Amino acid sequence: MARRRIPATAGQPALDAVRSGTAARADTATAVRYALEELAERVPGNSVEVRVPPFGVAQCVPGPRHTRGTPPNVVETDAVTWLALVTGTLNWPDAVSAGKVAASGQRANLSEWLPLFPAPGPRTP
Repeated sequence: MARRRIPATAGQPALDAVRSGTAARADTATAVRYALEELAERVPGNSVEVRVPPFGVAQCVPGPRHTRGTPPNVVETDAVTWLALVTGTLNWPDAVSAGKVAASGQRANLSEWLPLFPAPGPRTP
């Protein structure tokens, strides 16, 4: 299980600031790290490395564990794209096709688990 460093009492307000468009850099950093920790907790494993430079990295998804060098399954994106994916304002296929997400490896598709924090209310397909 992932080791939590950011409690929901800090992570949720940071996500709210991102959603409202009032996030300062510290809020963005907290929201990114909180979402990475949440992904690692919901989808435990070590076969995919998710990178959101410069704010954080997490390992998730069950499967073979890598121990040295670059892992075979890597997802990398910027903070704005990551937060849009985890809040549901951007979907995985659109982000990948627009080149906003670099995903390599057979397990590097996170669409099954995103969004992590969708906006309340009815979802559109």
